[in-house]
Amino acid sequence: MMRWLCAVVTVILLIVWVLLRIQCGNRYVALRSLPMEGLRLRKLGEPLLLLIEKSGIASRFPSLLFRIQRSLQRSYGMRYSAERTLLFMGEMLSYSWLLLVGGSLITAFNGEQAGMILGVFLAIALPTAMVSDLHKKVRVREQNIMLELPELLNSIVLLVGAGETVQRAIIRCVESHRGDTNHPLYKELMTMTSEWEGGYSFQQAFENFSKRCAVQEVSVFTTTVLLNYRRGGADFVLSLRDLSRMLWDKRKALSRTRGEQASSKLVFPMVVIFLIVIVLVGTPAFLMLKM
Repeated sequence: MMRWLCAVVTVILLIVWVLLRIQCGNRYVALRSLPMEGLRLRKLGEPLLLLIEKSGIASRFPSLLFRIQRSLQRSYGMRYSAERTLLFMGEMLSYSWLLLVGGSLITAFNGEQAGMILGVFLAIALPTAMVSDLHKKVRVREQNIMLELPELLNSIVLLVGAGETVQRAIIRCVESHRGDTNHPLYKELMTMTSEWEGGYSFQQAFENFSKRCAVQEVSVFTTTVLLNYRRGGADFVLSLRDLSRMLWDKRKALSRTRGEQASSKLVFPMVVIFLIVIVLVGTPAFLMLKM
């Protein structure tokens, strides 16, 4: 009975996917070229994007949608945030669909309920893990920006103190880190310098940079620069140095927190290793005592 039931479920899932594929047509072809890391099932998930839009999942789970969209905005900016949210939810549903089909097929072939149960469990657990991993990546990105910002500010202070303009100092800092394109701070700075070359004003490009980073310390840095860069001279350098001291204090606190987290993560492996050593050393001694 279970085998036939799972076979029917598999057929229904496949038929639904095919029907959605026919209905969506080329509706989501433009989203294939939208840059977004970690998406491996774009073509498979296109029919499920139509299901998301028609079923009104966004209106039923607004808090979940807001959290996902907010995290994606912090990682990729405000532009195309709705499309990226849709793609991410489609990726989640694609994995759930594959796991349900796989679990149903396993049970349909061998008759064991474990396949279906495991498929349902993973179909729920994996999307949850994907959302959690997205939030974790955003936190790591913000921390990496926070850790590098004091170094950048020190370089700007030195260059401005030596007679460079703020804009030229930032460009020189970016040029010295051309190979570090994966770092989120320098990636956003490169985008900002490209905006300058494209005709954006200094203030507009700097404000866009602050919005893309979405980090409080970057907002403070941006505000300080925009308020004081027209003055120039000693006043501007002094304000940057005050900000630099504050950011270095925050960097020390963040580094200390990371160190404590790393230490706490080592406790469980050390306990396991200790128990294994006790078993390896104690078992021969115990056997010798019994003999």
